[in-house]
Amino acid sequence: MWSHENSISSVATPVAAGRLSSATTTPGSANPAAFAKALQQAQSPAPTTAPALTAMHTIESGNTLIGVVRQHAGMHGIHLSGSQEMRLARQVASANRIENPDLVYVGQKIDLSGVGRELQALRSGAGRGADNSLSRNLAASAAPSAPVLARKLGAAPANTVQTVAPLASAQAPLLASGAAHPVLQKTLDRAVAKGFIPPAEKSAVYDKILQMAGNHRFSPDDFARMTLMESDGMNPRASNQRCHGIIQFCDGPARGAASAGYAANPRAILDLSVHKQLSLVDKYFDDVGLKNQGPAGLEDLYLSVLNPASRAESKSNAPLNIQGQQARALHVGRDGTGPITRQSIRQGLLQNAADRLGQMLPNSLRVQAQRAQQYVENKLP
Repeated sequence: MWSHENSISSVATPVAAGRLSSATTTPGSANPAAFAKALQQAQSPAPTTAPALTAMHTIESGNTLIGVVRQHAGMHGIHLSGSQEMRLARQVASANRIENPDLVYVGQKIDLSGVGRELQALRSGAGRGADNSLSRNLAASAAPSAPVLARKLGAAPANTVQTVAPLASAQAPLLASGAAHPVLQKTLDRAVAKGFIPPAEKSAVYDKILQMAGNHRFSPDDFARMTLMESDGMNPRASNQRCHGIIQFCDGPARGAASAGYAANPRAILDLSVHKQLSLVDKYFDDVGLKNQGPAGLEDLYLSVLNPASRAESKSNAPLNIQGQQARALHVGRDGTGPITRQSIRQGLLQNAADRLGQMLPNSLRVQAQRAQQYVENKLP
C-alpha cells in the first residue's frame, strides 16, 4: 500500500477577473488600460505546481526494490528502461542504508524521495541525456552494434539502421512482442505455467536476473536461453543425478555445488526455490570471474556453467576441451559423437530456445522465427 507524504497538487484554476468599482463601470468612464489588464489576467491561468513525487513505501510480500521503483514510476506515467530501474534501485538501497539490495523485509519502510526527484527531472526533461547515455552504455556492453545486428539478420544495409533495442543475439527480436527482454519474459511465463515458479514470485525472479545481468555483464535473454537448455527453463528440481537445479550445479570438489556451498549435500539444492537458487548462481558467477570476461556473449555465459576453462579458446570453430557427451544440440551437426565448438554452442542454444518457446508463439511469428533461425545458422561466423 502506497502512502504519499505530499499529496499531488491539483492544477490551479484560472484567476477570476476582478470586479470593477462602481466609479470605473460608469459608461464612458472605464479606464481602457485597467480593463485590458484585468481581461489578460482572466484569460491567463495561474502557474501550476508540478505534482510531488516524494513518497514512502511499506514493503509487502513479493516486493523487490526494482519492482518498487518500477511501480512508483508507473504511478506517475513514467516508463523506465531496465538499466534505469537497476540504477535507481541501487540508489534507493544506498539512501535507506540497505546493505543487500536483494534483501528487504515485509513491513520495512522505504524512503523514495531521492527517486522522486530523479523522476521529476525525467518528467520535466532535465537529466534525460544522462539517463539515455547510461542506457546506451549498458546496451553497448550487452549487445552487438546496430549495424552488426542488421548484417547478421539481413534486415537492412548497415548504414540504414539508426537504433535497435538492446539485444544479445539475432534471435531475440523474433521472439519479441515489444518487451524489453522478450526471451526472458516468455521463459518466465512458461516456467509459471509449468509450475516451476509460483506466480507471486515471478516479478522477484525477473528483477533478480536483471540485477545479476547488470553485475556480471550478460544479456538477460541469454540467461533464459541457458536455463532452457540446462533445466527446461528454470525448473528448480531439474537433475541428472550428478548435477542439480536451474543451471545444473554439479557434484565434486571445485564444481558448481561446492562453489554454491553445497559440497556436502548437493541434492539439497533441489529443495530451494528458483529465487533462492539465483542467489547461488550469483555467487557462482563471482567465483568463476564471469564479469572479468568483459561483456559476456551467449557462448561465454554458457561455458561459464559448462566448462569455464574452455572460455580461453576464442576461435568459433575450434573444438573445445569438454569431456563427455553433452546434449546433442550442442555438438557440431547435432551429432553427439562430434566435437563442441563455440559456434555449435551458439546454434544449439538459439535453436533450443526457439523450439521450446516457439510453441507459445502465433503461427505467423513461429514461421518467421524458424526462417530467421535458419539464416542465423547459415550466416553467423
